[in-house]
Amino acid sequence: MYTPRSRFNRSGHRSSPKQNENIDKQIRVLHQAMALKLIAQPQLRQQVIGTIESRYQNGLLRHGGYLVWICLMECIEESPDDFIQGVIADTPQMRKLRRKTPFINVLTEQERQHALHNIIL
Repeated sequence: MYTPRSRFNRSGHRSSPKQNENIDKQIRVLHQAMALKLIAQPQLRQQVIGTIESRYQNGLLRHGGYLVWICLMECIEESPDDFIQGVIADTPQMRKLRRKTPFINVLTEQERQHALHNIIL
């Protein structure tokens, strides 16, 4: 029986639904912090757009995912609240897209730890 890779932990063992829920919660909190930083520091946006474009051109991002990320990045200036809500939306599609985020290197390790510090798992 085929099981998607996301259902396995790093050691190759099957992840429990509770583990996946906790991971998704952490990823969502990190994305909220990254979204806020992208709003506050517009100079980081081109880096993210470059990652989206590169992944799409190299076949690492499907067209639907590409459209979601690009549309979110396009609305960041005029509608930052919609941008944040879109990035942290608790939908199956966004949970999947966040697992392979284009928001790489947006947070420093210290910012990442700070964002995760207050999560109650």
